[in-house]
Amino acid sequence: MQVEVLNTKGKATGRTVELPEDIFGAEPNNHVIYLAVKQYLAAQRQGTHKVKTRAEVQGASRKLHRQKGTGGSRKGNIRNPLYKGGGTIFGPKPHGYDIKLNRKVKDLAKISALSHKAKGNAIVVLEDINLDTPKTKTFVDILGNLKLADKKVMFVHPEYNDNLDLSMRNVPSVLGVLLSDINTYDIVNSDVLIMTESAAKIFADDEKAEA
Repeated sequence: MQVEVLNTKGKATGRTVELPEDIFGAEPNNHVIYLAVKQYLAAQRQGTHKVKTRAEVQGASRKLHRQKGTGGSRKGNIRNPLYKGGGTIFGPKPHGYDIKLNRKVKDLAKISALSHKAKGNAIVVLEDINLDTPKTKTFVDILGNLKLADKKVMFVHPEYNDNLDLSMRNVPSVLGVLLSDINTYDIVNSDVLIMTESAAKIFADDEKAEA
């Protein structure tokens, strides 16, 4: 699919980039997107929750009273889970929430998410930005020119750029990501995907190399 390259003023440059049809024109698979997002969110959980069992709480281990003859129920020690301050029964223990997904499933999820963005006309290709100094206002002005100031934006560029990354990191609605680090969750979680011209050309070059 052909995508027009815009400049920082939001105007067409007259150049276009050919994005591979087998990625951006693929039939989306919503289930694998769900699995990839579920895996990503599960991996964010620390899994450090812990409660004390009756073996770990403080308290004497002596039996509170004799077994029979008191007219009351049988009781063990004060650490009994039925008493205040006693241990917890079947409480949470530290464990991981990681979910395993095959590489092909993760790749298909990423392709499906990109395809959804393409079908929704939510992909913008922007000419490469070269900033002399870090300036958040400059980046905000660029978003305004693109009419994306009120959108949740995922900004994809091919390699780390000090001035560019420092300029965008203080904008709450913008997530700056290297092309090699894009994931399904971030794509789905954004309203618009902005790719620099260099990043978009990498997609096209990779497609030609595979062909």
